[in-house]
Amino acid sequence: MKRRAQQIASTLQRELQKVISKGFNDPRIRGLITVTKVELSDDLKNAKAYVSVMPAERADLTMHGLKAAMGRIRRDVMERIHMKEMPTLKIVYDHGMREQQVISDLLAADPFRGKVPALTQKESEELAGEATGEVAGSGEDEAATEE
Repeated sequence: MKRRAQQIASTLQRELQKVISKGFNDPRIRGLITVTKVELSDDLKNAKAYVSVMPAERADLTMHGLKAAMGRIRRDVMERIHMKEMPTLKIVYDHGMREQQVISDLLAADPFRGKVPALTQKESEELAGEATGEVAGSGEDEAATEE
């Protein structure tokens, strides 16, 4: 995405969040709605807004309500952003937050978590050395073998 498109996308994201956070009279639109990112085409004609909804159980109903209110949302954003031509907005559900929650739940349910004994300072230094490719030991021994 070009720099100008990134600037406009950032402004669109901020203003979309403000408009959505004001709320709607539609009973389908409930929960915590967050605009996670906005992608804008290089010609500035089309914008795709990724939205996450918490609780996830209401996501389908909330997305349906947001799509129904798209005309009003676009008009309100257009009043806030003074552009010659407002891009066509498309709202897409962002599954990233849901996937993060699933991973977090799996990690919390891990039976081995917390049962691993803590490493001593020496053991952690040895593991760090192995990860970087260094050989554990003192620097004097290595200097003696080089001579």
